[in-house]
Amino acid sequence: MLIVKNKVETEGLKKDIFEWLLKEKENGLKALLALTGFSNEYLKRLTTIIRIVDNSELNLLVYKEKWYNELSPDNIQEWSDSTILKLIQQNEYFRKGLVNIFFEGASIPFLANTIPLFELKKLSISKLKFEISELIDTLIRYKEKGSYSGMKENNPETIVAGLLEKLDIPFETGDLSELITNAPDNKRTMDFIIPNKQNPKLIIESSFLATTSSGQGDKSKTELSIDTLIKEHYPNAKFIGFIDGIGWYVRKGDLKRMVTAYEDVFTFHAEELKRFERLLIDSIK
Repeated sequence: MLIVKNKVETEGLKKDIFEWLLKEKENGLKALLALTGFSNEYLKRLTTIIRIVDNSELNLLVYKEKWYNELSPDNIQEWSDSTILKLIQQNEYFRKGLVNIFFEGASIPFLANTIPLFELKKLSISKLKFEISELIDTLIRYKEKGSYSGMKENNPETIVAGLLEKLDIPFETGDLSELITNAPDNKRTMDFIIPNKQNPKLIIESSFLATTSSGQGDKSKTELSIDTLIKEHYPNAKFIGFIDGIGWYVRKGDLKRMVTAYEDVFTFHAEELKRFERLLIDSIK
């Protein structure tokens, strides 16, 4: 990184410097990610998004036609670290496209509307200049990422809560009494119980994942067991799931198991939220 800093200071900020970094240095990608605070995990998600969508401006920015020709985006498997590193070495256009993302990605409307602002601000030319204020910003984002992601107002569940409040529909969260009594080892805290724990009509679980983990398989199995318990102890209640995020998209096996646990499944897309609102009106109002 010191070598890159010296190059930037003597030669000026040029894309060629970072293309050289990625190609010639074994840890070049790690250095670029460390400088910007962009995680390797999120870079993999972003690479997957680029492969899935067909946005002309984004395609042009990353030279997509020069390194990607898969015909079936619905069956995409996420690339491993080794695949990405190999492509960086072997394909100059993939390398150039990657550098372009860090130089210009924040100015692409599709990415600005897709990537959370907390992550989008890491795609800053100022960071590549080694400006002190930006290096401090990177340090803070590293430190606060977990806390920021965990803040209530940043969780998708707040959208569901807001919709319920708008419709004046009461709800509770927590454990269901029958499950506490009859299945204490398998019960779990529910995100939304409508209208209350004593007489639930809708039981809702939400899972929005921007990353992947081995725990997704366990989560999908747990939801299946919860569904069985709800059918047994609350036969008049509907078990509903909100599932969204690129983390589920790239774990399709776990996703398939997950959705079978629910009577209906929604995403946080605007049209899906309208459909959920109609369900609330039909079921509760």
